[in-house]
Amino acid sequence: QLQLVESGGGLVQPGGSLRLSCATSGRGLHDYGVGWFRQAPGKEREPLACISSSGASTNYADSVKGRFTISRDNAKNTVYLQMNSLKPEDTAVYYCAARKGFCSYYASYYDYWGQGTQVTVSS
Repeated sequence: QLQLVESGGGLVQPGGSLRLSCATSGRGLHDYGVGWFRQAPGKEREPLACISSSGASTNYADSVKGRFTISRDNAKNTVYLQMNSLKPEDTAVYYCAARKGFCSYYASYYDYWGQGTQVTVSS
């Protein structure tokens, strides 16, 4: 069983930055593709970015391309989501998810999910 824990959320002003972390304990994350998703109240879960198990391949949704960067440190069993130029519409609960092998934008492909971390962008 892989347990994922997100951290780094909070309240930030428009234009600000946050870095989210997705960490595991026990089993290593190096065999897993990891995706970041978010869900705002009343909306469906939205894929944001994913990264391959080695970190060599990354993909981004158009809504965050150029503003968000996904990265990983397999030695620390952690995947990051650096979020810059944040907008009020980025307000949501952010989740990381993991699956063996390649990453995906399809939430149903993932076997493991974190509990989520709230990001609020407001002045």
